[in-house]
Amino acid sequence: MITLVFFLEELSARVLLEGLLPRFVPTESVKLRFVVFEGKQDLEKQLVRRMRLWRLPNTRFVVLRDQDSADCKDVKTRLVELCEQACHAETLVRVACRELESWYLGDLAAVERSLHVTGLSAKRDTQKLRDPDAVYAPSKELDALTGGVYQKVAGSRAIAPHLNLAGENRSRSFGVFIASVQRVVDEALAGA
Repeated sequence: MITLVFFLEELSARVLLEGLLPRFVPTESVKLRFVVFEGKQDLEKQLVRRMRLWRLPNTRFVVLRDQDSADCKDVKTRLVELCEQACHAETLVRVACRELESWYLGDLAAVERSLHVTGLSAKRDTQKLRDPDAVYAPSKELDALTGGVYQKVAGSRAIAPHLNLAGENRSRSFGVFIASVQRVVDEALAGA
């Protein structure tokens, strides 16, 4: 058995992953663990120490953080450097472009089904939503599209089981995240 530990900046990411990962990660062979911080500054402040203290054998790490308004490459570079300081250079680091809500905007059919807000799928082809990773404030956009129905934690819990894993999500960062986690799992299981 391997353990896959996710270091996350907020609770809504954990809730999303709890509903999403068991759909493609074989949980009979992979134990999922989540370490949730109180925002991105707290994650960066404590990441090295928390990784160094982790002693469970056969563990793989994943760090997931929102880009927000920062430069995506700078965010990833900083997180990779922190993982190297913790002596875990093999850690998978992923940045959600701009926020996790970009992943939801990339699959409006899932949002429509899970939050029971009709007509969202039809908005998928509007110019603004063709590239959900480019939407500047995805959480605000999602709030507006759902008429205030979307709430970070409850919305993440509801949407996760409905997100399309077969490449239909228009968020490139979502697709890269799914493929990367799958690769880490496959490599870990092959080496176990």
